[in-house]
Amino acid sequence: MDKILIKDLEIFAYHGVLEEEKQKGQPFFVSAELYLDLREAGIKDDLSKTVNYATVCELIRDIMTREKFDLIEAVAETVAGAILLNYELIKEVHLVISKPKAPIPMSFDTVCVDIVRKKHIAYLGLGSNLGDKEGYLDFAIDQLNKDEYIRVNKVSEYIVTEPYGDVEQDDFLNGCVEIETLYTPMELLSVINDIEQSAGRKRLIHWGPRTLDIDILLYDRDIVMEEKLKIPHVEMTKREFVLKPLFEIAPFAVHPGVGKTVMELYETLMGEDIKL
Repeated sequence: MDKILIKDLEIFAYHGVLEEEKQKGQPFFVSAELYLDLREAGIKDDLSKTVNYATVCELIRDIMTREKFDLIEAVAETVAGAILLNYELIKEVHLVISKPKAPIPMSFDTVCVDIVRKKHIAYLGLGSNLGDKEGYLDFAIDQLNKDEYIRVNKVSEYIVTEPYGDVEQDDFLNGCVEIETLYTPMELLSVINDIEQSAGRKRLIHWGPRTLDIDILLYDRDIVMEEKLKIPHVEMTKREFVLKPLFEIAPFAVHPGVGKTVMELYETLMGEDIKL
């Protein structure tokens, strides 16, 4: 991917653990690599197809001079997040914040924090089989959109499916969404668990009825194997109620565990060719 490079932007600010640092201030230097597609801007010579690096510099300056942080780690995290949230075209940012006047009692050049943050594409499965099922799915999408670190890009049609497992219960209403997020997988899990609880979700019976169920199906092409979270979702390749709505919004998304697209997985499950 192309990038815009801002190198050693000097900003006088008031960050540091020591009170003296917050009172007297000191110079900081910021270098930012902004990753985006610059081809159309270059061909058309059109500023609207790229990012105005002057406004990015102003944003960095405003954040660093408006607040006082103990740690430059916190400065870097806040600046990186603001850049990604304020510029839709920027997909990733590599940020280096240097503190050449850090209070270290020996000779040194500078102290730096170096981070990379990016926007991630994730696919979520939604399900409900209690009460106002459609209302609960709509509630989930609305809550996702209200989170500043999440943007809902696509929503499938809702489909009615039979419940899975041995528990006698009502049919489910299921759907899938594509989101763009700044959250890590574990952070995203925490967010969707909060949304489930807000909808009255109670985890009393495995595969039992629920007001709202949200699963992370895919997250970029990452494989996550944690005790509380496994991505890709371990059951997704066997479930029509997952693959059918996911196929609608992301037929060419790849399951990194098996190296096949959603379309290929859906065709295998249904035992027939599926047309787009």
